[in-house]
Amino acid sequence: MTRRDLISACAAAGAAMGTVFGLKGQAAAPAPAPNGPFTLPALDYPYDALEPYIDAQTMQIHHDKHHKAYVDNLNKAVVNYPELQKMTPDQLMANLPNTPEAVRTAIRNQGGGHANHSLFWKTLAKSSGSTTPKGELAADINKTFGGVPALQDKLSAASIGTFGSGWGWLVVDQGNLKVISLPNQDSPITGGAHPVMGIDVWEHAYYLKYQNRRPEYVKAIWNVWNWDAISERYASLKKA
Repeated sequence: MTRRDLISACAAAGAAMGTVFGLKGQAAAPAPAPNGPFTLPALDYPYDALEPYIDAQTMQIHHDKHHKAYVDNLNKAVVNYPELQKMTPDQLMANLPNTPEAVRTAIRNQGGGHANHSLFWKTLAKSSGSTTPKGELAADINKTFGGVPALQDKLSAASIGTFGSGWGWLVVDQGNLKVISLPNQDSPITGGAHPVMGIDVWEHAYYLKYQNRRPEYVKAIWNVWNWDAISERYASLKKA
C-alpha cells in the first residue's frame, strides 16, 4: 500500500467513524489536561461548522488530539517550575528567552502550539459568519495592503511558501500590520509582534481533505474567517 493509499483509507475510515460517533453538529467539550494548569479550550462551534471548507473529522483530530497533545506536553514541561505554571501561554512565549534552558525548547514547541491554536480556533467561524473585516482593521488593511484581496494574496503566499510545517501570520509589529511566516509552532510574540490571525499549514490541519494540495486549503480557509472576532482582537491590540 502506498502512502497516498494509506491516507485515503484513513480518511474513509475517519469519515465512517464520524457517522458512527455522531460528529455532525457535535461540539467539543473542554478537556482539562491532567496534572497541570493548562487546559484545552472548547471550540465555540460544532466540528462540522466549517464544512465544506474544513471537514469535521479534521477539526476533531486537530482540536481533540493535536492541540490536546500540546497542552498535555506543556503541563509536563512546567511540572517542576511553579513560576511558569502561573503564566498564560502568551506570557510564556513573550518570556521564552528567559525560560530555564532545560525546558526552553519544550516551552517553545508545546507552549507555542497551545498559544497558536487557542487563537486559531477563535479566528474561525461558521460558514455563515462575517465576510469582511470591520472598523480599524478594515481601514488599516486598506492603508497597508490596498484591500482585503491584496492581503489575501500576500498572506496566502506566505503560508503556502512556508517550508515544511509552520504558520503564515498577520501581525501587528511596532504599530504596523505585517505579514510574516514562522516555522513549526514558533510564536510571533517571541519576536515582539502580536498575532492578529494566522493560517496553520501543518499537514494535520488539512491533509485528510486536501492531501498535498496546500494551496487549495489556504484558498478555502478565507471562506471561514471570523472577521468580527479578528476585528475586535485588532482593536484591542491597537489600544494596548
